[in-house]
Amino acid sequence: MMCYRTLKRKSEIMNFEKMLKSFNCDCGKTHGCEIKHIVIEDGALSRIGEFVSPYKNILLVADQNTYKACGAEVRERLGERCADALIFEREGYLVPDEKAVAAVENKLTPQTDLIMGVGSGVIQDLCKYTSFKAGLPYHIIATAPSMDGYASVGAAMIANNMKVTYNAHVPEVILGDTEVLRNAPMDMIKAGYGDILGKFSCLNDWKLSHIVNGEYLCDCVYGLTYDMLNKTKDLGERLLKRDADAVKTLTEALAGVGIAMAYVGNSRPASGSEHHMSHFFEVTGLAENKPYFLHGIDVVYSAVYTQKLREELIRLEKPQVVRRIEKTEYEEKIRQIYSNAAEGVIELQTSLGTYDKDRLPIYSERWNEIKDVLKAAPSSTELLGYLKSVDLDIAAFEKQYGDEKIQNAIRFAKDLKDRYTVLWLYFDLFYK
Repeated sequence: MMCYRTLKRKSEIMNFEKMLKSFNCDCGKTHGCEIKHIVIEDGALSRIGEFVSPYKNILLVADQNTYKACGAEVRERLGERCADALIFEREGYLVPDEKAVAAVENKLTPQTDLIMGVGSGVIQDLCKYTSFKAGLPYHIIATAPSMDGYASVGAAMIANNMKVTYNAHVPEVILGDTEVLRNAPMDMIKAGYGDILGKFSCLNDWKLSHIVNGEYLCDCVYGLTYDMLNKTKDLGERLLKRDADAVKTLTEALAGVGIAMAYVGNSRPASGSEHHMSHFFEVTGLAENKPYFLHGIDVVYSAVYTQKLREELIRLEKPQVVRRIEKTEYEEKIRQIYSNAAEGVIELQTSLGTYDKDRLPIYSERWNEIKDVLKAAPSSTELLGYLKSVDLDIAAFEKQYGDEKIQNAIRFAKDLKDRYTVLWLYFDLFYK
């Protein structure tokens, strides 16, 4: 049997070769990750040839920015093995929706034997999703340390105007050249740092759900994710200077968190209330044709707000009543807020029956335990200090979205997902 303490004693943290091996855990499950190779180092692009020898008809997928960053070099190194390339031309954000999926699928042929993505969040989600549907392997060449999805099984897509995370598969190979990564747009480096800082919030949510719903919690995976967080939380100033070692550590931590997700088969170790709020701003932004921040930046700003909810809840002596919302009022608000995504949101929560559950007995019985969990998260003041270290200002978040939209996110971002977080606890006890 193996647990997180054993992993750490064996110095396997950040040793990807060992982390990728399956092991029997004290939680009773066997954890593993099917990625074959993770290489994050200076000059990593020179090693592409080591990993593509079995493939002869590779589809390269990039966008105009990532192609300039290193996609052209990747294509050259692939030589005749690169049978075709799809380079997305775009203004603003590339959206991983049905149109983008169709563009990739239209490039596939019966001879295609590997999809190679050159990019970060959206490119890797598209490659992950389409390769899984097609039954093909994929490799990802990371161009920015911007998010933690490189090594995860989840593909975060926009489907029917909803933010949906599909269980797909992991890449065979993740390659990150630190020279490319450190020269990524600074907002993308900040986004990766923000995504990691968001783990303070989501890990707290995981423990909260373990108490309230009896949800499975693995101490090994929890500890592994927290270790990634501890390795990066103080890197803000060095990241601003594009310090190569700091960027390497951040990218390794993001990949490590992805492995943690692969261990449990879902995004629970890395995504909670702060991610749900981020998804809210993206979904409503797309529906309203209004700007939103990069995912990781929205995540860390939202984490400050979810922490403020915890601080308010801690001051509550003991729950006396769970607030209820009438069905007609609920559906009216959801349609007003979510526009063309509303029916999907209503359908999800209706199928889950989450609003029908009476959680007051468990809140009353275990309130002291719940408060102890909430108290364990870093304060909102501490989080703001981390933001300041990387030149992120919460005022920019508040100015862009405004109080009404932020409050709507606090109340109804939870409805986008099937996961219990502090947003549900706050709604149950403080909804007005």
